[in-house]
Amino acid sequence: MYRRPLLPHGLRPPETWAGPGFAARPLRLADAEDDLAAVLASADRLRGAMDPADPWPGGLTLHENRVDLGWHEREFTSGHSFAWTLRDPADRLTLGCAYLYPSDREGPDAMAFWWVRTGHETRDTPVGTAFRALIAALPLACAFPGRDEAWATWQARPRRWP
Repeated sequence: MYRRPLLPHGLRPPETWAGPGFAARPLRLADAEDDLAAVLASADRLRGAMDPADPWPGGLTLHENRVDLGWHEREFTSGHSFAWTLRDPADRLTLGCAYLYPSDREGPDAMAFWWVRTGHETRDTPVGTAFRALIAALPLACAFPGRDEAWATWQARPRRWP
């Protein structure tokens, strides 16, 4: 877990937000099965998407996903990081996720990632537009490694912590 709130005391990002063809709400432990199905359906595209050296989601099990989602839920409630599940408007299908974490590199306060389920890539731009607008309204500098900044450039920055 991260050790401090990402935002100033009393300030939180919206719990819910939406755009064309999707709605976002906090990612919870109860989402584990649906989330795992979306991750596994998108595994080839997700490998390295949030860290080129990370083999995630290779071999991800339901138990491991439950652990991850429990962590995300706790972090959201503590305000130390934020993770949202992206759902179709009828709330029947997990379309992906969006994450806002403290930056592990010098420079920006935060780093953000999002992914959209394979087969639903047309939602990537609307999700990104809505997520970037949400972040732009917060009092922090945010980077989008792997999207706005090449991984090699991001990883060349000094680390904030080991």
